[in-house]
Amino acid sequence: MPYPPPPEQPYDPRYEPAATEEVVERTHPRIRIVRTVNALIHLVCAVFALVLAVHIVLVFGEANAANGFAHLISEWSGGVSLGLRDLFTPDSEKFRVFCNDGLAAVIWLVIGAVLTDVIARIGAPGPRRVWYRRRSYR
Repeated sequence: MPYPPPPEQPYDPRYEPAATEEVVERTHPRIRIVRTVNALIHLVCAVFALVLAVHIVLVFGEANAANGFAHLISEWSGGVSLGLRDLFTPDSEKFRVFCNDGLAAVIWLVIGAVLTDVIARIGAPGPRRVWYRRRSYR
């Protein structure tokens, strides 16, 4: 035998379900574009710095220059070295590569940081985020 339905309760506002709030970030399309451009700049500069760092490791590890990977990294690091390959000319090849390619890698990271900061300041002036509260009643 089924149970009888519960008796009807009078309306009491204390037992009304509470409203839930959700904080939502609204991003202007221009800010999204600036963030995307900055992410791409960070990615490119980080890849260039990584190639230079891998070249330093390969030189320190005395990698086989005839190997395809070592040759690719050597050629690519020559292209992204910013013309710093012969800036320092100590007698040791390892130290020369460390100084020249290491400096180029640091400069790539600085270039990325400065470019993204300038683009963020010019492309998205004012407040960076706009927050509002959205209520939902259940």
